Amino acid sequence: MLLDLIENQLIANRLPLVAVSLAAVPHSNTPTVLTLHWHGFVEVKLSDESETVAYQPVPSSALQVNERWDRLNELDYDALETAWELGAWNLERVEARPFVRPGADSGETIAGMHAFGVSPLAIEGDSPFVADVPDGDDLIDAAGRSGYVQWLFRPVRGGLWSEVADDLTLEPGGYRNPPCPLLSEAPQLRQSGRERRWNYQFGRSNKLGFDRRAKPAEPSA
Repeated sequence: MLLDLIENQLIANRLPLVAVSLAAVPHSNTPTVLTLHWHGFVEVKLSDESETVAYQPVPSSALQVNERWDRLNELDYDALETAWELGAWNLERVEARPFVRPGADSGETIAGMHAFGVSPLAIEGDSPFVADVPDGDDLIDAAGRSGYVQWLFRPVRGGLWSEVADDLTLEPGGYRNPPCPLLSEAPQLRQSGRERRWNYQFGRSNKLGFDRRAKPAEPSA
């Protein structure tokens, strides 16, 4: 499902991807948000006839996905397979705590909003997202109260990294054939304590030695 959405966006935008993220709240059959981070710049002109005076980064595309799901590990499996097939070096997963709580800092709130395609920040007066997320406010409210899970990967196929990838597991063209050989590890959201980070390692290089099994990253505050 995610793979088809991403490939359709690649065809429509004709730009390389820097990264792809997926965010979900821990309530079954709620919408998820797929965000595509593009590499490219938009020309800024004072008028249609004037010369370019500046360049602005192409905003990320945030899309609401309304496919039904029952358990978070179903989404984890979909993200795992998609990142594997698109040639990502790894798949990172953050299990974030609720950010509407005593002691939460503003960075957690901003990160939570960004995960669902909304930003209180602006670049030259414009949002860093072009968002088609009708239920964005409700999702952010739910994430603030219950926490959320976000998956992130950097694709080689269709991505910025296609010309610099040093990965022995890739086929020509920067993709991998399914299925992914790694097993999904179910997310475990916490209401207290530190957020939990998980890393699925796919890639292998002659220059660097990696254990390709999934490993938890060090928790961060």
